[in-house]
Amino acid sequence: MQRTLVMIRHAKSSWANPLQSDFDRPLNERGKREAPEMAEKLKQAGIAPDLIICSTAKRTRQTAKKIAEVLGYDYANIRWEEKLYHCISSVFEEMLYEVGDKVKTVFIIAHNPGITEFVNQLAPGFVIDNMPTCAVACARFEAEEWNRFPVVDRNVFLFEYPDKKHGNQ
Repeated sequence: MQRTLVMIRHAKSSWANPLQSDFDRPLNERGKREAPEMAEKLKQAGIAPDLIICSTAKRTRQTAKKIAEVLGYDYANIRWEEKLYHCISSVFEEMLYEVGDKVKTVFIIAHNPGITEFVNQLAPGFVIDNMPTCAVACARFEAEEWNRFPVVDRNVFLFEYPDKKHGNQ
């Protein structure tokens, strides 16, 4: 069965309140605009989630909501995972072990630096310096179960982010 993993870094967050905790930082205006734009790119590419797994930080929750709205995914069905907040890359793989085998496409919305490290392990020859805010990296692979993820050949078939056309990361 073909499976698709979509890794998404949260959209641009606000630093307007320097006393606000990192966990509680909301999206800024640019982030609020770019999250639905990136969701629209996924929609145009025919990529829709069967499951969205998301960090519980405010900016990731807001990013998930905007993406879910564009893709017609029920916000109530998002799986919230506190351990995705600033996690190490191995946590992403652990998340996949918990995904039901009927799920074909999973979106994971999280943070740097772990998401960049994990995305760099998706496929041989795919290397990036940084997963920009609101970036999307999509990988496909053949497997009957999600827990086969570490041992199957994977192909990164889409890497998009706002301002990609300008080369800004």
